[in-house]
Amino acid sequence: MQLLSLSQGAIGGIVGGVIGAVLLILLIVVIIATRYKKCPSDKIMVIYGRVGKSSDGTARSAKCIHGGAAFIWPFVQGYSFLDLTPISIQIDLKNALSRQNIRIDVPSRFTVGISTEPGIMQNAAERLRSLSPTEIQRYAEDIIFGQLRLIIATMDIEEINTNRDKFLESVSVNVEGELKKIGLRLINVNVTDISDESGYIDALGKEAAAQARNDAKKSVAEKDRDGSIAEANAIKDQRIQVAAANSEAIDGENKSKVRISQSNALLREAEAEANRSAQSAEFIAQAKANEEAYKAEQQAEMERAKRERATLEADVLVNAEIQKQKAEIEAEAEAERIRRRAQGEADAAYAKRVAEAKGQLEILTKQAEGFGKIIAAAGGSSDDAVKMLIADKIETLVTKQVEAIQNLHIDKVTVWDSMKDGKPTTANFLSGMLGAVPPLNELFKMNGMELPEFLGKPVASDGEQTPVEDKKPAGSLKKPKNKN
Repeated sequence: MQLLSLSQGAIGGIVGGVIGAVLLILLIVVIIATRYKKCPSDKIMVIYGRVGKSSDGTARSAKCIHGGAAFIWPFVQGYSFLDLTPISIQIDLKNALSRQNIRIDVPSRFTVGISTEPGIMQNAAERLRSLSPTEIQRYAEDIIFGQLRLIIATMDIEEINTNRDKFLESVSVNVEGELKKIGLRLINVNVTDISDESGYIDALGKEAAAQARNDAKKSVAEKDRDGSIAEANAIKDQRIQVAAANSEAIDGENKSKVRISQSNALLREAEAEANRSAQSAEFIAQAKANEEAYKAEQQAEMERAKRERATLEADVLVNAEIQKQKAEIEAEAEAERIRRRAQGEADAAYAKRVAEAKGQLEILTKQAEGFGKIIAAAGGSSDDAVKMLIADKIETLVTKQVEAIQNLHIDKVTVWDSMKDGKPTTANFLSGMLGAVPPLNELFKMNGMELPEFLGKPVASDGEQTPVEDKKPAGSLKKPKNKN
């Protein structure tokens, strides 16, 4: 009984262990089944957490898988998906400044999506994993707007409008380079239309259309001219060939008639005479036909000459008009150079006058300052200041008076005295000569001053000395008396 109970306990333990092992296996299978994730073809699976290290030994922030499957370790790893569905972005760029400083509108549509390249996928995992498609679109719009304005600023409107492939290539290179930094790639660019507020693009189109119309008109005129010439040549060849055929036919007929006439000469002499008359008439008719053909050919040649002359006149008129416009442009440029040179000379003359006026003003200012200092030294009296200046120059004034008579040479003086009123007149002559020289007192009076008393008293008309009145103002200078 004890053996039986022992064996039953062992069996129960084995069964329990087997059941536990089976449950553990089932748990592991369930965990593996729930944590083994497959990545769809239109998504990128981003595994984050502890995902190992990169080649340089630093810890990786995420692991990206496009296609296939991977086991996600519980507790230490997580996962999410990035959608690869393309995003269409409408870019209505307005008032973009071109290299010519002309603002243009460039509406366009960009198609972008998350890149599947390994390095760029890593950028997308780090920057776009938790963003919604709307937020991703907003970031892409900001990048596209900035790069599009930068590209337009480096190009002329003619390049943007006519060389559309170059413009789209520049947009693709620059925009995609910036989009890769956040994990996106540029799928397609479609520029719908380009316009500007100033009408520059419309003017370019009108100019091209006008040029095309002018070229077409010129080509039509040339073709008409060639056609007319070819038609005239064809008519001339036709008439020449017809005349030659008629001539050969008539010649053959005449030869036949001559042979018939010769064979029947003896029998039909009268017919031979008639035939000769007929031949003469035919020759006249042939000559008239040849004359008409010649006239027709001459008329055709004259028409051709008229057309060629008209073409040459048109070419000469066009060249003359071009030379005239060139001469007008050169004349305008020469007039502009003359105007600028005259303006420069006027500015230089004005600057010279201004400099001279400034120099004169500086001289007068310094003189005024010096004269003010002299007045201050004279006790504030302007009269005394003037007298001081004249007194300083008195030696020069006296020198000038002496120079006035120093060149008078009197070698001999012979006087015949007539004894007027019983008195000799020689003394009067000498006093008159001396009176011709202004006395010192008169010299002072002419300069607004009076001779000081210690230099003498003025002589009256009767020969007597008169005292000098003291007419100096209270603030005038006085010579100090010698106390000794």
